Amino acid sequence: MADEIFHDRRLAELYDPLDPDRGDLDAYLLVAEEFGARQVLDIGCGTGVFALLLAERGVEVVGVDPAGASLAVARAKPGADRVRWIHGDATDLPPLQVDLVTMTANVAQAIVDPELWRQTLTAAREALRPGGHLVFETRDPAGRAWEAWNREDSYGVTEVPGFGAVESWVELTEVTGQLVTFRWHYTFYGDGDGDGKGDGDGCTRGGDKKELTSDSTLRFRERHEIEAELAAHGYVLEDVRDAPDRPGREFVFVARRPPGV
Repeated sequence: MADEIFHDRRLAELYDPLDPDRGDLDAYLLVAEEFGARQVLDIGCGTGVFALLLAERGVEVVGVDPAGASLAVARAKPGADRVRWIHGDATDLPPLQVDLVTMTANVAQAIVDPELWRQTLTAAREALRPGGHLVFETRDPAGRAWEAWNREDSYGVTEVPGFGAVESWVELTEVTGQLVTFRWHYTFYGDGDGDGKGDGDGCTRGGDKKELTSDSTLRFRERHEIEAELAAHGYVLEDVRDAPDRPGREFVFVARRPPGV
């Protein structure tokens, strides 16, 4: 099930305004150019930022995501008709033969269930043409990124059209082995709630103040574990790169479906 920030339409509409700097996607655009990709499958496409950037460059894109609210935001954007949007996960894909499969940002880590992760790797391989590439990133567990997930380090106020001033911050709620769970808080002031319909399910009103929360869990896999899983699913690991926007904190895996297989 998708987190509330992807399931609730109001929160899905906040996703881009609260994270407007998507410089992390530049590296993926360069990867697509590096491999001469003309057909790309974007697993966990969310609100469609990366898929639309590719489409603007003439790339044929399929975007798949289990969150209907995020896809609704994506479909409403200019140029959305140039992307094939699929509501579901990688196991719901039709037959494809793409040059590149991507999982940007937190997508790989958000697939916390081991069996669904294995199914995703299998589905991605089946969607690739022989010789095609799978590229995704995960945080290095040694960096213990979750230690900075607190109100003091994350609090901010953003003016969002249709919502007004939105306060947001994150708090860590649980660490169990590889699983890290955290809660995003969103506070709205005034009448703006993004839909013009007043309060909806999940809203708490205190005077002119409304609050929503969204819980998320990520799995912090070890590098050697991911390398072994890629090999077990028929990939050749070509490289493990540093993430340009988070040097020393993330692994970017570049794997290939062997030619003729």
